[in-house]
Order: sequence, then structure tokens, then C-alpha cells
Amino acid sequence: MSAAIGTSSASKDNMGFNNGVEIEELMKKKIKNLKATGNEVEEEEEEDEEEEEEQEQESDSKLIKSVKQLDIGPQVSFKEHLEKDKDDDSLRRWKEQLLGRIDLASVGESKEAEVKKINLRISSPGREDVVLPISSITKSKRTLFTLKEGSHYRLFLSFTVSNNIVSGLKYITTVWKTGVRVDHRKVMLGTFGPRQEPYTYELEEETTPSGIFARGSYFAASKMVDDDGKCYLEVSYYFEIQKKWPSPP
Repeated sequence: MSAAIGTSSASKDNMGFNNGVEIEELMKKKIKNLKATGNEVEEEEEEDEEEEEEQEQESDSKLIKSVKQLDIGPQVSFKEHLEKDKDDDSLRRWKEQLLGRIDLASVGESKEAEVKKINLRISSPGREDVVLPISSITKSKRTLFTLKEGSHYRLFLSFTVSNNIVSGLKYITTVWKTGVRVDHRKVMLGTFGPRQEPYTYELEEETTPSGIFARGSYFAASKMVDDDGKCYLEVSYYFEIQKKWPSPP
């Protein structure tokens, strides 16, 4: 787990990864709608969820805009903040308790925080870990990895932070199968200070769905944003769930 500044906790919004029965029901409902109208019909629940998400984003945007309009005085770099009162031992210890031990080598003159070297590691018992440098993928049309149906797995996110503090970093991901949304989640990672050593955040263990309707290709879209709405990652890729693990290369 990362040594996050403040409290970092994982929370999920909406549903988790649907099991094979739920996916089958979603698929049947979509096929029924297609036969009835000849056109692709959006699920009412999906429309409601998307409308709620749009309203939430609009509300967040208004809040961010109102905060930015406040006159909070001239901005200075995080490095300047650290150098202030550096000879005051009691103040320095208080800052370390509040922020953790800051790596000055990772603090530049820029006022903007940077989150880089973002990797996604997929770990499953008895299997070699799959590491994806997702910050350099952006959009991929090929299948990046394959999971066995009904298997347990866990995701690990690693990343570096430089220049400034990142507040309220969130990992948001949505998964579709043949146009049907089967998973949407938002995980609060926490608040992180600049340092050269990567942070690693361990997500909760998951189980892949199983059954004939669960097998096949999935499309995933993920992003990482902070409390100010700044996006540090936006990536999309494909993966598969099959009856067996793929053979070693």
C-alpha cells in the first residue's frame, strides 16, 4: 500500500463486475430491444446513471469554477513553501507530520503537480503478474491481457508524483462487452506528496465472471483525476475472459 498523505480509502460507485448470469441477462435484454426496434436501444438504467454522472460532473465543474474565482493571493511553487521557515525545526517537524517526508529532488519550480510512470499490475494466484505501462498506451485496439473465467485477481496501481501535492486522486474505470456496460467504478486513491519513489495502491480482490456469456472480448476505459478535475491519465484498451488461461509464450 502507498504511504499516502492523509487518509486514502477505496470506494466503489455503482455496480461491480457483473457475474456471468447478470451479463447474460443484459445481453438478452439488448438483443430483445434490437429485434423489436431494429436499432440499438440504450438501457434506461444506463441512461439514468449517465445522467446522474453528467449532473455530478456539472456540479463539480461549477464548484471548481467558483473556487477559482476566489482571490486567494499570488500562487507560489511548492518548493518555495518548503523553503519558507526551513530553519524553524518545530515548523519543519509539523510540516513532516502533515505532509510526510518530502523528497526535495522531486520538487521543481513548477506550481503544477505531475503524475507520471503510471503502471497497472494484474496479479492472480499461481500466475505471473501482468504489468501494463498504461500511461504510455493511450488507445490500444489489440487485446492486452487474458483472464480465466471465475479466477481471483487483484489490481495494483503504481505512479510517481512530482512538483506539488496531488489532492483527492481518483481512479475511474468503465468496462463494456459488445456495447453493454458491465462495470463502472470510482476508487478514491488519496492525497500524495512529491517523491521519486513510486507510490503503489492495492485495489480490492475481484473475481472474473464465468459462463458462456461472460467469455469473450471486453473494452475498458480508465482515467485518473484529482479534486480539481485535472486529468493525469486517460486510456482505453481491450482484454479477454476465456475458459482457460492462455498458454505461456
